[in-house]
Amino acid sequence: MARSIVNMYTIVPLALAHLALAQGPSGSRPSTPRLSQGGHEDTPAERAAAAVDNTRFARYTLTVLAGIVILLGIFRVVILSVRYIRTLTCLNNDTQRYFKMPNLAYGAVKQHLLYAPLFRRRHLRELHFGWFHLGYIPTRFQSLFLTAVIIMNLSLSVSGIEWNGTKAAALSHLRNRTGTLAVINMIPLVVLSGRNNPLIGLLSISFDNFNLVHRWFGRIVILQALAHSIAEMMNVIDRGGWATMQLLFQKNQMFWTGLVATAGLIAILLQSSAALRHAFYETFLHLHITLIILSLVFLWKHLENTLPQKYLLIMILIWAAERFIRFTNLIYRSVGRGGTKAELELLPGDACRVTLKMARPWVFRPGQYAFITVPSVGLWTSHPFSIAWSNNSNDEKQQDAEKGYQITADDILSSSQEKTSMSLIIRRRSGFTDKLFAKAERSPSGITTVSALVEGPYGGLASLQSYGTVMIFAGGVGITHQVPFVRELVAGYASGTLAARKVILVWVIQSPEHLEWIRPWMTTILAMEKRRDILRIQLFVTRPRSTKEIHSPSATVQMFPGKPNVDTLIEMEAENQTGAMGVSVCGTGGLSDDVRAAVRRRQGVRNIDFLEQGFTW
Repeated sequence: MARSIVNMYTIVPLALAHLALAQGPSGSRPSTPRLSQGGHEDTPAERAAAAVDNTRFARYTLTVLAGIVILLGIFRVVILSVRYIRTLTCLNNDTQRYFKMPNLAYGAVKQHLLYAPLFRRRHLRELHFGWFHLGYIPTRFQSLFLTAVIIMNLSLSVSGIEWNGTKAAALSHLRNRTGTLAVINMIPLVVLSGRNNPLIGLLSISFDNFNLVHRWFGRIVILQALAHSIAEMMNVIDRGGWATMQLLFQKNQMFWTGLVATAGLIAILLQSSAALRHAFYETFLHLHITLIILSLVFLWKHLENTLPQKYLLIMILIWAAERFIRFTNLIYRSVGRGGTKAELELLPGDACRVTLKMARPWVFRPGQYAFITVPSVGLWTSHPFSIAWSNNSNDEKQQDAEKGYQITADDILSSSQEKTSMSLIIRRRSGFTDKLFAKAERSPSGITTVSALVEGPYGGLASLQSYGTVMIFAGGVGITHQVPFVRELVAGYASGTLAARKVILVWVIQSPEHLEWIRPWMTTILAMEKRRDILRIQLFVTRPRSTKEIHSPSATVQMFPGKPNVDTLIEMEAENQTGAMGVSVCGTGGLSDDVRAAVRRRQGVRNIDFLEQGFTW
């Protein structure tokens, strides 16, 4: 039911958008957003022709975007089908030789398009200029898609305009066209910005990737709005000079509300730079939302009684529905049944273990994350964190039952009142994480409990169950994303429910004390049935205080000083891989780029897939 509601929040408004386009222009005012009556005076016939033209181009935009979604959906179904068949085929097949060999054509696509950075090897390692963050370099596939969207919008903005006619007519047509397209593009702009964007699950594309596209759609909308305003101002100045423009700004609501809305959009563009987002994220977020609301208010007045106002209404409905879903999720997960509590525990290495006792938990899957709000620390602000571990308070009773111990009626009756705990590790940085660490630090025992609000789950898109060989790389606190996968793979191997026969965990840490972050969870994994038959762990300590700290507990758990040679590690496993090989990474940008480069080099030689988790907001 919940999934249906999430899907409907975009499907229904998008259907309304197509219906509005099919109905064509209506209303008492021109169907295209005219800023004033001070520029070129369109005849009724010109206005009607322009309205039909702009509606047709707006329909083109939505149709092309829908077509892209359908193509990606087909690709998603094919990949899922291949993985499902591979999993079933390999359940009782220990060699999996057929799946070791690559598909040469698809391998070339992965090597040169899907996995390839735009230039050489840098992708997730952020660009810097001194202390300023300049963002990330997209992959070639991302760059190709964004370029196509930009070219499409540029072409639609200028096609069909009478450039050989009068300057006033051309500017009038350009004004109307860019204004209509700017409003139309706000629909995908808002859909892509939502945490509950149903396309995330349908296409198995992460919110991080959709957020990248969201930012570029925002830039397109702003540039189209700017072209819209400039075209109108040029027409007004040509017609009556600056005095006329000043008069219109004072007297004409459509004119001045449009200019104010455009100014608000430009302010959004300036404050959304990567440097400001990283340096003052919470300030950026609050200012971003405030500017959006103000711009929409003035834009609504600007478009009063026009067809584009219907498009804007659809966009507002999508935004409101997504916010409502988020609020409902937050209340459901956090309120009632005693509420959700967060136990904060100090850990070595400026870290904090947060154990959430959920009011209404969910069935946890590896790779999921949630947005955490602690009112006593960060007021209403929410921040995303990977879920590292999930424990049900009934787990011990279930284990006792499996061992033959007696379970009483009271135990069964009380089970419905017991909560699931979700645990995560938070590394101390600036802002919210620093305040949270300080909160736990003030407790004499280093442990304190606070009320919390949880919104989720999100993510959990990746699956490693169809791979015979799995290499899992983690850097620092990135281990929180990877531990659940290790747990799932070891348990699945013991029960014979997945294809994995080799699992190698490579964890890069700065100090051995960071091992304390996941010690209780790793102890549980190391004690799991058949763990020694499938799991090997390699720990790399980059800043050991002495060589005495580096010691390997066993043949399956080894510790090394320094940074790993990622290429060599992957080559060693690829030479003797079982079945298809999946390589997952969650860590620093440099580590992710090294793993990506090593996987790309082996496309066409072995069947190797690359899975990357990163928060590049």
